[in-house]
Amino acid sequence: MLAALTEHGYLADEGLATAIYLALVLPRPLLLEGEAGVGKTEVAKVLARWTGAKLLRVQCYEGIDVSQAVYEWDYARQLLHLRAAEVSAGGGGGGSGSGGGAGGGEVRDVEDELYSERFLVRRPLLAAIDHREGPPPVLLIDEVDRADDEFEAFLLEILSDYSVTVPELGTFRATQPPRVIITSNRTRDVHDALKRRCLYHWVEHPSFEREVAIVRLRAPYVLDRLARQVAAAVEQLRTMELYKPPGVAETIDWASALAALGRAQLDEHSVEVTLGTVLKYREDQERVRRADISELVRAAVLRGA
Repeated sequence: MLAALTEHGYLADEGLATAIYLALVLPRPLLLEGEAGVGKTEVAKVLARWTGAKLLRVQCYEGIDVSQAVYEWDYARQLLHLRAAEVSAGGGGGGSGSGGGAGGGEVRDVEDELYSERFLVRRPLLAAIDHREGPPPVLLIDEVDRADDEFEAFLLEILSDYSVTVPELGTFRATQPPRVIITSNRTRDVHDALKRRCLYHWVEHPSFEREVAIVRLRAPYVLDRLARQVAAAVEQLRTMELYKPPGVAETIDWASALAALGRAQLDEHSVEVTLGTVLKYREDQERVRRADISELVRAAVLRGA
């Protein structure tokens, strides 16, 4: 499993690789919790690349409801279809009463068609369940902790038997359950009922050596010395009680930015002018400046040697 993930651009530790493997073979949804930026969302993306499956993503937020996550009706197309049918029926009725009656019957038939599958918009949850060809899709339910309790309860109901009921059409059931990855930044606790339905893994920030390897994999143009020094500097930043500690994506961005500027190693000026690629809040940048950038650079150079 480790080799397969690495081949498709994701360097996981043994614990995470085992959790992914078990989620695939059992099969069960996998709930990944951890700080923002540790690579939780990327797990779903790499699974889709590896299996050749379609990635379907539900981005959770406060107030998300069925129409955004499951399905809705294409009201604009329904209205156009109804108007076209009315025009067609009216055009054929030039004088005969019987023609007008037939036209009215046609319109009624069209009205019956409005709530058919041709006008159904499948959002990610329904699309994942009503999957009809190819490998089972990868369903990513991202940042579930941002959703309301009601949506979380609805999600639990769907994942219990992988079915969705559309009142006008009936119940859709999955013939092959999707591979489900649920992520949480733990801004609030996910309910125990959902956790019991899933396998669980807490995703840590990578170790120093693994983060260096990730930078070299994702940004191979970055010199090894610079990759090590950037990873060492980020490792220090995460200990500084920042409002938003940098994630792996920021490490890659910072190393790439420095490489684009022609830097072969960290220096105080380079850190000063590129700090915005790794720290996205002014308060965090000011805290680092007050703590002395020169000391950050010195320690990173020693650690990365």
